[in-house]
Amino acid sequence: MSQRTAVVASLQGLHARPAALFTQAVAATGVPVTIAKGDGAPVDAASTLLVMTLGARLGDEVTLACEDEGVLEDLARLIETDLDAPDAGAAAGTAAPAQEATS
Repeated sequence: MSQRTAVVASLQGLHARPAALFTQAVAATGVPVTIAKGDGAPVDAASTLLVMTLGARLGDEVTLACEDEGVLEDLARLIETDLDAPDAGAAAGTAAPAQEATS
């Protein structure tokens, strides 16, 4: 299993909207992914509620893990994007198609 750390760039952290955009991108990959904050237990990255329970805030480091390094890179870039920004939906939409093109 590969791992990749990323720093949360959303101004309000991984609250409702950023968590939902992130988990939609995870689900679109079709690959099981986990996310953990610090040394906490990993949770299913496709679950908005579980991602929100991490309490990840702006500047926090999270660790993503899955079997596909391309998916990890795409999702890490997404975490490192301000998902609170008005055009964040477009950014979230780019994570899954990039993976599909490489499959």
